[in-house]
Amino acid sequence: MKALTKAEEEIMQVLWQLEQGNVKAIIEELPEPKPAYNTISTIVRILESKGFVDYEKQGKGHIYFPLVSKQDYSNQSLNTLVDNYFQGSFKSLVSFFVKKNDVSLNDLEAMMKEIEKNK
Repeated sequence: MKALTKAEEEIMQVLWQLEQGNVKAIIEELPEPKPAYNTISTIVRILESKGFVDYEKQGKGHIYFPLVSKQDYSNQSLNTLVDNYFQGSFKSLVSFFVKKNDVSLNDLEAMMKEIEKNK
């Protein structure tokens, strides 16, 4: 799976939320100042070429929808982060967040309970 730029990821976040939409609908969900129609249209076409988005023709326009789920992309992104910055060790990742973000023992215990529940 190819990595996304910040702009591409922002558009994907909107499409995951909407589940489908045309360029106008995507723009409506973006914060001010709204980007130009052509800018979003170009980004959506790039996402299509990367295999993240497809479309159905509707009248003169297109309705875009994600081909890659948010969960699949999140998993890939997290694995890349762990591989690139923590030598593939999730233990090192958690240790980093505990040290740098002042995670309490209660927070760690709650995370462990959540992990056990989702196994």
